[in-house]
Amino acid sequence: MPHSLSAKKRLRQAAKRRVYNKSIRSEIKTYTKKVLKAIEEQDKALATQYFDTVQAKLDKSWKKGVYHKNTVARKKAKLAKKLQALG
Repeated sequence: MPHSLSAKKRLRQAAKRRVYNKSIRSEIKTYTKKVLKAIEEQDKALATQYFDTVQAKLDKSWKKGVYHKNTVARKKAKLAKKLQALG
């Protein structure tokens, strides 16, 4: 356990950030699954709609520091490739 005041504060801040980051990651995973399910069902309109949402959420999460920019790029590229294959 931390002894100094600043270390205690950092512990509190880390706990808040952990909850925030986890909720954002969870939301992104949910929408990613929705995109993949729509692709599996050959529903391009729905898949595109969910893909746009995921893309916006990923960009925002990178901006807020939840994900690294290369991770975001990789996730978006992977989904875009699958969506493109649906063609």
